[in-house]
Amino acid sequence: MQKFKNKVVLITGGTSGIGFTTAKDFIDEGAVVIITGRSQETVDKAVENLGPNAKGLVSNAGKMSDIFKLLEQVKTYTDRLDILFVNAGYGKFASVETADEAHFDELFNMLVKGTFFTVQQMLPIMNEGGSIILNTSFVTGFGIENFSVYSAAKSAVQSFIKTFSSECTVKKIRVNGISPGHIKTNIYNNTGLTSDEIDGVVESVTSTLPFKRFGEPSEISKTVLFLASDDASYIHGAEIVIDGGVSNVK
Repeated sequence: MQKFKNKVVLITGGTSGIGFTTAKDFIDEGAVVIITGRSQETVDKAVENLGPNAKGLVSNAGKMSDIFKLLEQVKTYTDRLDILFVNAGYGKFASVETADEAHFDELFNMLVKGTFFTVQQMLPIMNEGGSIILNTSFVTGFGIENFSVYSAAKSAVQSFIKTFSSECTVKKIRVNGISPGHIKTNIYNNTGLTSDEIDGVVESVTSTLPFKRFGEPSEISKTVLFLASDDASYIHGAEIVIDGGVSNVK
C-alpha cells in the first residue's frame, strides 16, 4: 500500500544525503516529489536517479532572491503541496575567536532566513491537513567547541517548530521537526577540510558514539515519512531526536 499516493512533496536540498533519500522513499510510497538544489548539474542528476515522479528546481536556500522565486517555480509543476520538508543546509564550524561576519551571515542566511522564508512562501499552496517538517540538529542540546554559530542557527530552526505549529494549527497543517545526529552525508564538504581531514574527524567522532557508527540517511528519512503520514496525525509541534542515543547515553 502506497501511503503517499497522489500527494505532492517539496524537499529543499534534495540532491544528496538525507534529502535525496527522503525523496526516494516518498516516491516509493506513491508521491510526486519536487526537489531543490544549488546547481543544475546536481538537480538533473538527482532527478534522473529518482525517476519520472521526481521534478527538480535550481534554488539556493541561502539566497533570498531564489527563495522569493521558489513559489513561482513550484507552480510550474503544481498548484498545491501536501508535504514540505525544509532540509537544505550544511555545516561550517569556527571558534568564537576566529568566526567572522561572513561565516555568521552564511549560516544564518541559509539555515534561519532560508527556513523561515521558504515556509512563508509555500504556505499559500499548502493543503489543509498538510505537513511541514523542519530539519534541525541534536547539537542544540549541548555545547560543542567551534559550533557556536551553527548551533545558534539550528536553535532558531528548533524554535520555529513551536511558533510555526502555533500559527498553522488554524490551517490544519501540522508542523514538526527532526533532529539528526551524526549521519553519513556530505555535511563536512563545505567546511574547507581536505578529504583526509574529514576522514580523521569522522574517525574521531565515531569512537564517541554509543553504537560506534554514523547513522544512515534512511534512518532519518523513515522518521520524516512517519511525521508526514496519517500515522502521526496527532503529533504537532514536536521534535524527534534521531542521534543513536548520543544526547542521552554515555
